[in-house]
Amino acid sequence: MSTNSSIIANNVTKRYGERLALDAISFDVRKGELFGFIGPDGAGKTSLFRMITTLLVPDSGSITVEGLDIVKDYVKLRKILGYMPGRFSLYQDLTVEENLRFFAGIFKTTPEANYDLVKDIYSQIEPFKNRKAGKLSGGMKQKLALSCALIHKPEVLVLDEPTTGVDAVSRIEFWEMLAKLRASGITIVVSTPYMDEASRCDRVALIQNGSIMDIATPEGIRNNYKRDLWAVKSDDIYRLLIDLRQFKSTWTAFPFGENIHLSLKEQKILPSEIVTFLQSSSHQNIQVSKIEPSVEDCFMELMQGVKS
Repeated sequence: MSTNSSIIANNVTKRYGERLALDAISFDVRKGELFGFIGPDGAGKTSLFRMITTLLVPDSGSITVEGLDIVKDYVKLRKILGYMPGRFSLYQDLTVEENLRFFAGIFKTTPEANYDLVKDIYSQIEPFKNRKAGKLSGGMKQKLALSCALIHKPEVLVLDEPTTGVDAVSRIEFWEMLAKLRASGITIVVSTPYMDEASRCDRVALIQNGSIMDIATPEGIRNNYKRDLWAVKSDDIYRLLIDLRQFKSTWTAFPFGENIHLSLKEQKILPSEIVTFLQSSSHQNIQVSKIEPSVEDCFMELMQGVKS
C-alpha cells in the first residue's frame, strides 16, 4: 500500500455469530481522495465504516487511518475523524444552532472558529437555525448532519449512505458539496447503494456479501467490461425478460428502466439474430441497440462470479 494513503485496510474480517459481514478485505484510500463503496444493503458497508471510525473492532486484520491504528490509537483518531452515520443521529429536540454548537463543543472549538469550512453548507439551513432538528426536512437534516461532522475540521470524513431517503435534487446538491470539500484537501469516504453515484467518486470499490469485487476509477470499472452489451425493448417488457433469458447466447439479462440490458456469451452475435429470436416468440416493436456499460452493468456482471 502507498505511503500516500490516508486509510489502509489489510485482510479485515468481521462476523456476527455465524454471519460473515466482511471477508478478509483489503484496500487503501489516498490522501485527499473521494472514495466510494458501492453496494446494496447488507453488503458490509456499515460494518466497515463503524470500524474505520473506531466504533467496532475487527475480528482479524488491521485498519489504520492517517497512520493511527483504529484499536490502539482510537482516542487520537476520533479527534481527526468526521462521521455521518446512515441514520440521522443528531439531537432532535435541540435546534439547528444548538446541535452545531454542541458538536463543536465536544471537540473544544466553536462554530465561528471553523465557519469557513461549513459556510457553503450551513448557510442553506442557517435561516432555520432556531428550528428543532426533528422538524427539518430530509435534505435539511442531511446538511445539518454534514455541518456537525465537519465543524471540528477533520482530516478524514466518513459518510455512510448519506443520500439514502432524500429527494433527487438534494442528492445532487449533496454530491456538489462533497466535490467542494474534496477540493479543500479533506479525504472523503462515502458509501451508497446508488450505482449512478459512482461516477462522482475518484475511485470506487464494488462490494457485495462482505467481499470487494473490484476497485478502480469509475471509467476503469467500465473499461473492464469485455462483453457486448445491448439495450433491448419490445411491447411486453416482462415477457421480453423471460424470453431473453432463454436465448442460447444470453449471458445475463436484467431490467433497466424500460429496457432489458442483455450481455452475450459470444461477441460474434449480430443484432439481427436477437430480433429474429424475439420475432419467433411473437414480440412486437422490437428495438435492439448496442450500448456502453454503466457501473451497475459492471456490478451485475461481477455478481455472476466472473470478473469481466
